Amino acid sequence: MASFLQKDGYIIGRKKARSIYEILGLEAIYPKPNLSWANEKNKKYPYLLRGVEIVKCDQVWSSDITYIRLCGGYVYLMVIMDWFSRYVLDWELSTSLESDFCIVALNRLLRQRTCEIFNTDMGSQFTCHAFINLLLQSKIMISMDGKGRCLDNIFVERLWRSLKYECIYLLSLSKVKEAWEEIKKYWYFYNNVRPHQSLGYKTPAEVYFGKK
Repeated sequence: MASFLQKDGYIIGRKKARSIYEILGLEAIYPKPNLSWANEKNKKYPYLLRGVEIVKCDQVWSSDITYIRLCGGYVYLMVIMDWFSRYVLDWELSTSLESDFCIVALNRLLRQRTCEIFNTDMGSQFTCHAFINLLLQSKIMISMDGKGRCLDNIFVERLWRSLKYECIYLLSLSKVKEAWEEIKKYWYFYNNVRPHQSLGYKTPAEVYFGKK
């Protein structure tokens, strides 16, 4: 946040920004229901990324699902992220946890580009035949998190935290269309405006597309 404000001409350091966060109470604790229900009939794949150095874009993509609270219900959000740049490549919303919305997003993305390794958890949406076949047809290696190991997909877990703290929890969303529009705006901000300390204060778009 300090870096972001400095670009707009504000004179502020990390300590000052942190103290302002503390004064305003900008911290949240939220429940996270388990959305990764495995289907025991579906084939599972081993985790391939332990000890692997991520050195370039499109080396590893990962995907996950989270819930978005609406007034009176939920919708479910799936994203596909590039690990090296943290760039959100594609996403989709659904009112149910059927696998269709995950397949739609993956199929749409694979028409444009591909990766070497695709990492997910062992949820039924990611182990279903249609999803797996799209990856295999594109000759992509499949990696799956170990059971109960959410940190195997740490970059997407951090993405959920950013989305909810910086967007969702600040709004009162009542309709799916509202959620879709606000999330779309946030992804633009996240990809193209928000600097990342881990990326040398560049944006994911600057890293993914090689912009300076």
